[in-house]
Amino acid sequence: MVCLDLEGVLVPEIWIAFSEATGIPELRRTTRDEPDYDKLMRFRLDLLGKNKLKLADIQRVISGMEPLPGALEFTRSVRERTQLLILSDTFEQFAKPLMAKLSYPTLLCNTLVTGPDGAVTGYRLRQQNGKREAVRALKSLNMEIFAAGDSFNDLAMIRAADDGCLFRAPPAIRTDYADIPCVDTFDELLAKIDRFVTKEQ
Repeated sequence: MVCLDLEGVLVPEIWIAFSEATGIPELRRTTRDEPDYDKLMRFRLDLLGKNKLKLADIQRVISGMEPLPGALEFTRSVRERTQLLILSDTFEQFAKPLMAKLSYPTLLCNTLVTGPDGAVTGYRLRQQNGKREAVRALKSLNMEIFAAGDSFNDLAMIRAADDGCLFRAPPAIRTDYADIPCVDTFDELLAKIDRFVTKEQ
């Protein structure tokens, strides 16, 4: 099975797109910049509250987003070869229109908590370290796992897998985690997956 991150790998970073739409530069901060996910989300929720932005405002931006160039063709190619699972720290309320544009791959992610007025008041993780734990659970079923992602929150998933790599990771992550190979194109990533799938057959 191939386990992939979503944002920055298959679709643009949602919070960066929302930052550009609202003109709030602080919202550009993502898991590429902040290793502590809880700290990052508290920062985001505080900004949403201060600027009176609600879930519907974010969803309007997401509705106009498209997968990264080549991502749909890439996911189809992966699914022709083996099983594909998207492991993401995004939220169910964000992901549905993007999954439709990727032909509905299976997605495990988190959930936002909203108030009666649509304000985002919190979030619920599926579990702590959910990406890593999903890989461990799949391995407990005797699945062989290849994992790829681009951010701090993908490192544990990649290390827990049988094989994997970084994909279009920023320079700081490439430098600090130089023991994990990094590729920058879907063709390169598919070649690594091909080698993994062939090896495991």
